[in-house]
Amino acid sequence: MPTTRTTPRIAGTLTLLAVLLAAGLYAIAQPPMDEAKRDRSVTVGGGKYHVLPATLETTQWGWLDPKEPPKLTVNSGDTVAIETMMHAHNKIQPGTTMDEIVTLRKANPGGGPHSVTGPIYVNGAEPGDTLEIRILKIVPKAFGTNFNLPGKEFPTIGALAPEMPDGFLRYFYLDWDKRQAEFKPGITLDLQPFPGTLAVGIDPKDPSPRKGGATDPMAPVSTLRPWKNGSNMDINELQEGSSIFIPVFLKGGLIWTGDSHCRQGNGEVNLTALECAYREMVIQPIVHKGMKTEWPRLETKTHWISTGFDEDLNKAMVIAVREAVDFLAAQKAVPLTRYEAYSLVSMVGDCRVSQVVDVRKGVHCMVPKSVFAKK
Repeated sequence: MPTTRTTPRIAGTLTLLAVLLAAGLYAIAQPPMDEAKRDRSVTVGGGKYHVLPATLETTQWGWLDPKEPPKLTVNSGDTVAIETMMHAHNKIQPGTTMDEIVTLRKANPGGGPHSVTGPIYVNGAEPGDTLEIRILKIVPKAFGTNFNLPGKEFPTIGALAPEMPDGFLRYFYLDWDKRQAEFKPGITLDLQPFPGTLAVGIDPKDPSPRKGGATDPMAPVSTLRPWKNGSNMDINELQEGSSIFIPVFLKGGLIWTGDSHCRQGNGEVNLTALECAYREMVIQPIVHKGMKTEWPRLETKTHWISTGFDEDLNKAMVIAVREAVDFLAAQKAVPLTRYEAYSLVSMVGDCRVSQVVDVRKGVHCMVPKSVFAKK
């Protein structure tokens, strides 16, 4: 019997059709965002429950603009279900080609590729406060993608960009029942969703360039660079059940989220993670008066996590370590001098490179809670 061989072009077409079909069927099965108000599976804890769908009005492409009108106003302790889009105002979908992605990347000079939903105004949040954002639940949409831009056009974007002259692009069906995606036959990825970008309103002292070269410190800031207000941190520990504490710079806090990820290795070395979008990310913002923070700090069930961001990876490391030392020296469970805290971080702290592809590099240092004896 003659053997039938499937050419790479046909195989790729069949794979794309499978992703498109699966995405379509999955989308049909999902309740639209305006129906999500009837889904009360998350405990609200006495506050109000809000829903913020992702539309062209509620989602901004690539910029955090402090003058953008709030899309939702909530109280401290309320719960918010936020929908997010794929990059470039949802223009990246299964079937979008590498040439089209390159065109989109060039269409927003200086801005990030990210679609960010917001801002959300939190009553009572004032400059000098700390805003805790608890991540209660994440439900991704049907598909994800990973790509690197062609190094011949973008030689500085990606750890090995000069070695990768051509672009690479792949789409994935996300099986949320199994919490898995198939990279290719024989390689399976467990889904671990987290927001690549979670921000509050900009820091007027952020040295990032402003949109259009403006000198006004309150002009829009690109979503590319992480900073003291969070933004494009790409810290993969920020999953369901975790909290982040971010210093407030502008009245109302002004929460944004986007650049949604379903899996990412530390470093995000080729430029992108398993990029996806969320049907809902349920958060609970809490305003903390009198809590002073300089850089974002995270807490998971098992770790306290400090952060540092700088164009120089060594300086980012110094910031993250200093933040970890200062946190331990300030905690009250077991009093520590800064020298003792420095020693403890050196022995138990796990400092990791969050990402190296967002102009400002990121480092996060994880201190295990388990070193503190339970009483």
